[in-house]
Amino acid sequence: MELRHLRYFIAVAEELHFTRAAERLHIGQPPLSHAIQVLEADIGARLLDRTRRSVRLTAAGTLFLADARRILALAEQAAATARRAERGEAGELRIGFTYSTPLTPLFADVINRYRQEFPQVTLTLHEMATLRQLDAIAQRTLDLGFVRPPEVAVPAGVELTALREDPLMVVLPAGHALAAQPAIAIIELAGLPFVMYPADAGTGIYPQIFRLCRAAGFVPRVGQTAGEASTIIGLVAAGSGVTLLPASFDRIRMDGVCYRPLRDRDATTMLLLAQRAGERAPLVDAFVALVTDAVKPSTTKTGTDPVLK
Repeated sequence: MELRHLRYFIAVAEELHFTRAAERLHIGQPPLSHAIQVLEADIGARLLDRTRRSVRLTAAGTLFLADARRILALAEQAAATARRAERGEAGELRIGFTYSTPLTPLFADVINRYRQEFPQVTLTLHEMATLRQLDAIAQRTLDLGFVRPPEVAVPAGVELTALREDPLMVVLPAGHALAAQPAIAIIELAGLPFVMYPADAGTGIYPQIFRLCRAAGFVPRVGQTAGEASTIIGLVAAGSGVTLLPASFDRIRMDGVCYRPLRDRDATTMLLLAQRAGERAPLVDAFVALVTDAVKPSTTKTGTDPVLK
């Protein structure tokens, strides 16, 4: 059964006249009559009673007409959906993000703009640590990810694009002696207990803290670990130690905690967009284009190399 035969039948059923139906379809009457005969043979039922003077639907034809219209409507809907998907306007896009990402204005701006511009796309967001995201992108269970520098080798086939640079800040109890200073050097944290993510959490900040502290001449002493940034900050407020976090976390205001900038020039982190290298997919391309447009001023300002592999 061909879709064009359904269209021919619907035209005849609505016109109840082969000549008018043929004119409507812009085909000759003999090909139209033949197509209806082929359709009836395929179905195994007579759909039309036709004489020299009239054309009428049979009982089978009346029932078939309703289903034929639904089939054509579904076919047109399927074609329209495929065209939208080809333009990156339909389907599902799976995006990961780190714990600090939602606290950056860039993330909220991009996600809101994408939802407005591509309302037919199902946007699925997953909060995941950096290393977990990179593995998921390599394994094709995520399409894109907002990550921090992983401090380890990036999985083969995954590409990182720099979006913005964020300073790291010291998070410490408000009553701590160092809180009186406007800025703190990492070396001043030597000997203090650190509250950190677990070593196996897959975050980029854990190895970065160790690298920065070693560069300053000491190894950080981990006094407490927690899997959520808000819990880490709460433990700092409870006097369990100090920590380093991206500056975006200073939006989390909690009694008993203060945030201070670091004097160390390399105490920064990047927000990166991770994706599969060389892959062309309309959904991904549309999102990346929107992100690229959103970060143009900041990348120009920082002068950072936009692509890291």
